[in-house]
Amino acid sequence: MKSTAIANSNIALVKYWGKRDEKLILPTNSSISMTLDKLHTTTTVEFSPSLKEDQIKIDGKKILGEEAKRVSQHLGLVRKMKGENLFARVESENNFPKAAGLASSASAFAALSLAATKAIGFALSRRELSILARQGSGSASRSIQGGYNEWMKGTKEDGSDSYSKQIAPQSHWQELRMLVTVLTTKEKKVKSRAGMAQTVANSPLYKAWLETVEKDLETVRSSILEKSLFRLGPCAELNALKMHSTMMTTQPHIMYWEPESIAMMKEVMQMREDGISAYFTMDGGPQVKILCLENDAKKIQKRASELKGVEKTILCSAGEDAKTIEKGLF
Repeated sequence: MKSTAIANSNIALVKYWGKRDEKLILPTNSSISMTLDKLHTTTTVEFSPSLKEDQIKIDGKKILGEEAKRVSQHLGLVRKMKGENLFARVESENNFPKAAGLASSASAFAALSLAATKAIGFALSRRELSILARQGSGSASRSIQGGYNEWMKGTKEDGSDSYSKQIAPQSHWQELRMLVTVLTTKEKKVKSRAGMAQTVANSPLYKAWLETVEKDLETVRSSILEKSLFRLGPCAELNALKMHSTMMTTQPHIMYWEPESIAMMKEVMQMREDGISAYFTMDGGPQVKILCLENDAKKIQKRASELKGVEKTILCSAGEDAKTIEKGLF
């Protein structure tokens, strides 16, 4: 009753920000993302009759409190599906900083969902896995499959029509790159879950966000299929700015940007003035990601790396599907 899975993170090109159902994690709008090949989580799960409680380690450290509760609740969903009451030992490792605006919960709950269901004896479809992963972290629904995915908001109250559907596989657009610039590895003070709830509750701009997102989805979806960075880039950039505008206009304000974030965004805008095709996006955190094509990627990476305060840069292509692997963490 043991299995190990690996899943890649994903970065949204049209953002998810806000829920219509907090418990089932049902979003107020659909979203589209790119799975990233260089950022991943590996998770081993073993169910055992000898355990009296779930034992959870992340990056070598035993976790307690709210973080442990989220993992145990997710395991509880798997136990309920199987009709089992076995507790589990879980060990998980990220190859990138967690809770820092790099979608670590996406890869974490995708890997946990796949490893736990396999360990307990389930073979779920991609759709079923996406629905399960969504209940741990919304963006995790988009990390079950590689390439480019659309998490559909759905309309049903039970969430059965809210899952991610692949727009195009990993192999579809081999020239597209996303440069992840790590500006700080500190965990953010306001986690995305709390930030969303606060924004939905009192941002005066949230209504405008919902009114414009459908057009963004249409543009990004078609630009991926057409492999057009010149349509994708500006739309993804503006979509990110609109999302952050809703956060900044809450009470109290949520400001994920650091001075280095603003400097990086300005540098990307300067690159375009210099004739380089580059566009930025940001999730709920300070890190800036840069969309570009393969032929510009190295010079963009060099310029980004030279900015003050940049801890490291990671050049990514589209990632693969979540999968089980032989080598476990214990």
